[in-house]
Amino acid sequence: MRGGIVLHGVAGAVTAVVLAPLALPGYVLRYDMTFVPRQPLNWEMIAPAGALPRAVPMDAVVSVANLAVPGWLLQRIALVAIVYLAALGAARLLPTDRLSPRVVAALAYAWTPLLAERLLIGQWALLLAYACLPWLVIAVGDLRESRPGALPRLLLAAAPAALTPTGGLLALVTVAVLLPARNFSRRVTALTLAAVTVLNAPWLVAALGSAAGGTSDPEGVAQFAARAENWAGAWVALAGTGGIWNAQTVPASRESVLAPLVTLLVLAVAVAGLPVLRRRIPESAGRLFVLAVGGFLLAAAGTGPGAVLLEWMVVHVPGAGLLRDGQKFLIPYALVLALGFALGAERAAGWTARRLDRSAGRVLLAGAALLPVILLPDLAFGAMGQLRPVRYPADWDVVAARVAETPGEVLSLPFEGYQRYAWANNVVIRDPSPRYLDAPVIMNDALRVGAVTVDGENPRAAAAGALLAAGRPAAEVGSRWVLVRRGSGEPAANVLAGLRLIYDGEDLQLWENPVAPAVSPAAGDNRRALALGAHISAALIVFGAVVALLLLGSRSWYRPRTH
Repeated sequence: MRGGIVLHGVAGAVTAVVLAPLALPGYVLRYDMTFVPRQPLNWEMIAPAGALPRAVPMDAVVSVANLAVPGWLLQRIALVAIVYLAALGAARLLPTDRLSPRVVAALAYAWTPLLAERLLIGQWALLLAYACLPWLVIAVGDLRESRPGALPRLLLAAAPAALTPTGGLLALVTVAVLLPARNFSRRVTALTLAAVTVLNAPWLVAALGSAAGGTSDPEGVAQFAARAENWAGAWVALAGTGGIWNAQTVPASRESVLAPLVTLLVLAVAVAGLPVLRRRIPESAGRLFVLAVGGFLLAAAGTGPGAVLLEWMVVHVPGAGLLRDGQKFLIPYALVLALGFALGAERAAGWTARRLDRSAGRVLLAGAALLPVILLPDLAFGAMGQLRPVRYPADWDVVAARVAETPGEVLSLPFEGYQRYAWANNVVIRDPSPRYLDAPVIMNDALRVGAVTVDGENPRAAAAGALLAAGRPAAEVGSRWVLVRRGSGEPAANVLAGLRLIYDGEDLQLWENPVAPAVSPAAGDNRRALALGAHISAALIVFGAVVALLLLGSRSWYRPRTH
């Protein structure tokens, strides 16, 4: 009982330190993290007509949740859940009877470069998969041991991960690797894999029906490959769970000349702990190692000879574009590294206590718990203020209400998907209009990385971009509305020719195209019906799991794993 309270306290303290700026009002907007006050639910969030389903079913889930919870609170719930569940899950998963090593595991998994860099690039839904992985591993172990309520708990651990394609695939592969066993029911294994596949059905079905196709620009392989963060190179950065492609989202401490040396220290301690992990959980340790090694190789694929194969795949294999940003696949590696580091520290502390005294062993464990913080001090306090909330200008509500009165497609200008705004502290953020406006929005889905532009997949956006690049008026795109986001480069006068100004605010302008249809053409009913059915099926899986747990009253996944 006391140990559980301490672990909850540690998880809460880590969460409070990392997310301290969220005590202020407003929204944390960074790159892909775009929460809005009330996100409308529309077909583009369920079955995108021209884009790959990168945010399916994430956007639909957020929109449904917004019916009960305002956006600012929903964002805080999601971010708190990431850090809190990551810390607590790693601590619960660690196979030990001692409390101190669990604290080490909590810090080693919840205070990592991977979490920091993905938080700073705004990929909160991917980080939900990161936070849920320890709980998923626990639930798989419970299911193999036939503990009551194990299957519902497994599904509830996999469901948040499946908010994005990458997280959903990670959950499915984890279950497929960890669950099968000679002495375990094949029928239960097949049922479990089928249920986790249904959780992935929303984005799978949406991808099959999208006009975007499944291939990607091979230029993205080099641009999204793992990068060196200091003198030691990309592979050492990956070994420390860093190496994200976007240098603007790398904490300054990762550039330190000492960072690789501390990373090597962490690796050495972790290697010493891996035999202990294998001895204490022999039924799953080897499989966890397979997941970790596989994830690391995927993360490193874009940095070496594998880049050629990866370029071929993204052009010829539908869906292979998911593999371009490989560093995100370090999630299983990060978990194994945290577990190995905690057990290695426990082993070293035991040796020290036997040869010196017990207090020396305790000091060593305390140092091990603090080492992730020493290695990455600038994750504290919202990455030293980088996660500071801001407020949306009032223009956004005015424009959203006007578009809702006369629905129709919106062309968002300037035709850049990511820009800086003075009202958002000059942080790069994704265009909020697809989530703020209750209408289909044409925005530029190409991504500029330095001097290189990686082409997007939306054919409608590509056609609009080509027309605008040729100097043609925006009215020729055929959208009902043209939204101009001010303060980041105003479009030329000829671009707005033929449009009627409806609203002229300090931060936004809304122009109407008089010759455009009031409502954009609807997508095929069959495609939408299939996508909606996939969403409903996934929701029923989650609902059934919740009901089953309530009926069983099982709480076994809260119990620490012992050896």
